[in-house]
Amino acid sequence: MSAEISIQDSISAAIIEILQGAKGELNCDLPEAITLDRPKNRDHGDYATGIALALSKPSGKPPREIAELIKAGLANRLEITKVDIAGPGFINITLAKASQGGVIAKILSDGKKFGHGKVLDGKSINLEFISANPTGPLHLGHTRWAAVGDALGRVLSAAGAKVTREFYINDRGVQMDLFGASLRTSAQGEPRPEDGYHGAYIDDLSKEIVAAHPEILKLAEPELTHAFRDYGYQLQLDQQQSVLNAFGTKFDVWFSEKSLYEGNFFAHCQEVLKAKGHVFDLDGATWLRTTDFGDDKDRVMVKSDGSLAYFASDSAYYISKRERGFDICIYMLGADHHGYVGRLKALAACNGDDPEYNIDVMIGQMVKIMEGGEEVKLSKRAGTIITLEELVEKVGVDAARYTLIRYPVETPMVMDVDILRSRTNENPVYYVQYAHARICGVLRNAAELGIKYGSDQIHPELLVHERERELIGQLGEFPRVVAGAAELREPHRVARYVEELAGVYHRFYADCRVLPLGDETPSELHAARATLCSVTAQVISNGLELLGVSAPEKM
Repeated sequence: MSAEISIQDSISAAIIEILQGAKGELNCDLPEAITLDRPKNRDHGDYATGIALALSKPSGKPPREIAELIKAGLANRLEITKVDIAGPGFINITLAKASQGGVIAKILSDGKKFGHGKVLDGKSINLEFISANPTGPLHLGHTRWAAVGDALGRVLSAAGAKVTREFYINDRGVQMDLFGASLRTSAQGEPRPEDGYHGAYIDDLSKEIVAAHPEILKLAEPELTHAFRDYGYQLQLDQQQSVLNAFGTKFDVWFSEKSLYEGNFFAHCQEVLKAKGHVFDLDGATWLRTTDFGDDKDRVMVKSDGSLAYFASDSAYYISKRERGFDICIYMLGADHHGYVGRLKALAACNGDDPEYNIDVMIGQMVKIMEGGEEVKLSKRAGTIITLEELVEKVGVDAARYTLIRYPVETPMVMDVDILRSRTNENPVYYVQYAHARICGVLRNAAELGIKYGSDQIHPELLVHERERELIGQLGEFPRVVAGAAELREPHRVARYVEELAGVYHRFYADCRVLPLGDETPSELHAARATLCSVTAQVISNGLELLGVSAPEKM
């Protein structure tokens, strides 16, 4: 069994093959995939499916007749020990003990690579996230993407994709000039521009610039403002990079918006889109006819006065990504960018691409911070919403990352600082990390007692307890979870999985004694259970690694 194909996948594929073989008899459309569920009552087996009921109406056959057909087809599969039909046609499947041992052996063999697969093998993906203006500290909205974007990159890579993590630097336009003016007026003790930047960090930056370049104040306008803008830009960008590195989020490419207008690249992009037949001139301006592909209005690229609209950068940046060889371009945008979805997908279509494949636009919702029962809104440094640095100071990198990742990005979320500081099961990252540390403690004790565990100590025939079967089944799900998280762009599935796995392990540990009591002689059962503990720790560690969260051995 390869790393990306689980027992569940194997059985699902077998059922599809059985149904395909009976297609003439069933005379209806058949599903391309079948989801096998984990029965709540483990007496009902390891997996269950209601596919016979689903096919009953379109085929015109009783569900039990279809279930019997499937049962007969599964009869000789070595990984299955029993197939039962319950009620009107539910199919319950019990795995053979050797199959459960195969899951353990696979984890031991693959180690840190268990869960990795090839579902996105050969795909080149540009993953763009955060993309903050270099005019201030990274705030809470950026922080969500810093965690989720990095985790998504890890998950996509684990699924076989070649991923380039990219930060788009908005380093041109009016906001950069206002940034420079804000720094200049701060250095000269003048009132800031009304629509400029007002956080205390502006004073810090301006003092740092003057200290490093005392001659700057001798310059006349507009060179003075431009110098403050350029020095401030580099200092702020360096600060953003430093903060992200400390947060465990690293980028392969820092892409400058200004670079889109160097040489003849923007003119080249216009020609590319014009050749596709969607560029037109009207009232002295140059437009892209995005309404041909569902956008609510056509988009101006070059205004009638010759200045560039913001969409000019959007269009050139997308062309750049595609010409750099990326199959899929993922954009991770903030909650105020809903309007961008339609225009970016239309842009892809104007380039002759498939907007449902070549471009994927994700919108992240807002995050609230609660502390002491009240929402935290003000930043000491930025003067507005709380910064990434301040969040990390409050709860630490692991808690911040894990909590930000564990929710679907399209839903608003609340982070309770008091819970994230607690060492209780209410704190999800503590709950998972504690499970890993607890297992490591058990394994240290096992080693002290002379209990050997590993590939020679699986003994699947001894692992017959309901809790053991439940734990092995949960471990076997991990490759499917990772593949699904990658294909659906939902890294929170990995976080929820490791939480569930931690809970399953705690139940196993409560009901199945791993270590001998008193003078009891260590047995093969103790060795088998210690081995099961070791692979559980491996899978928890692998899951946390995909989230960029540590797996401590002691807590």
